[in-house]
Amino acid sequence: MTSPVVRVAPETGFREIVALLTDYNITGVPVMDAEGRPLGVVSEADLLRTLAAQEDSGSLLPAPESAQGGPGGAVTAADLMTIQPVCTTPDTSVVAAARLMSRHGLKLLPVLDEDGRVIGMVSRGDLLRVFLREDHVIRREIVEEVLGRIDGVSPAEIGVEVNQGRVVLSGTVPEPHLVSIVVNLCRSVDGVVSVTDRLDSGGAPAGVG
Repeated sequence: MTSPVVRVAPETGFREIVALLTDYNITGVPVMDAEGRPLGVVSEADLLRTLAAQEDSGSLLPAPESAQGGPGGAVTAADLMTIQPVCTTPDTSVVAAARLMSRHGLKLLPVLDEDGRVIGMVSRGDLLRVFLREDHVIRREIVEEVLGRIDGVSPAEIGVEVNQGRVVLSGTVPEPHLVSIVVNLCRSVDGVVSVTDRLDSGGAPAGVG
């Protein structure tokens, strides 16, 4: 997530919002109440809808019927914002956040603390940046943090190869049921694109994930 959060109040005007998006090179801002709780989100798309409503004598296209008044009037964040009840928490995985944004067609996802206050924002770009993690960093996390914490699994018995985020697992695990645990935990590591299972578990079939 991106933190600290660039935020606006319901009464923030159109031009000020445009300036914030430009100055901070962001695509949207959360609208918050005085307690820091989210009321909605103003995105570039919301601003463009308002801009499209302006009178243009040189255009043959009519203004959208749903468009609101333009930046010359008293247009505020409260007028512009898309009410967005969908939020997430800091411990949500990258995969879960991506699925949430995809399911609801979101470009921005507020991150809330336990009191319901916004402490960060996740964008599509934030989620995609995890796939820029270097292969050796991904491999080290899998070996040291994933395999090392699974009861019954010895990291020394499992080979881990990572190429462009694609993980290949080989070696031996003592019980067949541990295969799915190892594979699923490796999939959850940030930056992993896919996991190929070549593990030997005493006759358990191998598969590709």
